[in-house]
Amino acid sequence: MSAQRSRRIRALVVDDEPLARSNLLVLLRADPDIESVAECGSGNEAVQAIRGTRPDLVFLDVQMPECGGFDVLHLLEGEVQPVIVFVTAYDDYALRAFDAGALDYLLKPFDDSRFQLAMARAKQKIAPAELHPPDAQRLAIRSAGQVSYVQIADIDWVEAADYYVCVHVGAKSHLLRRSMLELERELDPRLFCRIHRSTIVNLRTVARLELDAGEYEVILKSGQRLRLSRRFRKDLQSRMAAV
Repeated sequence: MSAQRSRRIRALVVDDEPLARSNLLVLLRADPDIESVAECGSGNEAVQAIRGTRPDLVFLDVQMPECGGFDVLHLLEGEVQPVIVFVTAYDDYALRAFDAGALDYLLKPFDDSRFQLAMARAKQKIAPAELHPPDAQRLAIRSAGQVSYVQIADIDWVEAADYYVCVHVGAKSHLLRRSMLELERELDPRLFCRIHRSTIVNLRTVARLELDAGEYEVILKSGQRLRLSRRFRKDLQSRMAAV
């Protein structure tokens, strides 16, 4: 990968078999384009890890007890998802894997050359997003015959508004004809966190969390109060500790 890219690939290996995880970990750690490799032994752990660490690439086992690979993707539906390479000992899941949006499908046992092919495809998929550091990106806001620009790092929070998203920057707000999912792909995952299905916040703008009538609210430094979904609470708390 080019030296001008902002960071290398963060990978996650998900498999309930320790030996299968170990084999992939060895191959990934030998790749100079891999920045870090984490591992999970279950689908439920994988969902939390993907939400919390936002890996670029996930090698995901299809068949796991309680929560298999397809269950993981179902639970993450509507959220930003990493590049997925399914790994399985059964070839009859291939069509379903590609229908689910997987980039590739590794059939166990696979050799090094087949693994390298999957990695080449993954790097090609990830590369466009890596060429431009998220901190340097700007959003183009078109309205009333003019185009203005907003630095992504200056965004305080984002909310869904029907077929638009409303981007809040200080006292100003801007409507964009984009989906939350599309915009979230452009936001730096180290800086932005989804706190509700319709709300994303800049972690640097969060002042505190408050419990109100059994429900948590996110209080921004501006005084803005935002609802925090239970689904995203642990992710937000763990990421706030790292900011």
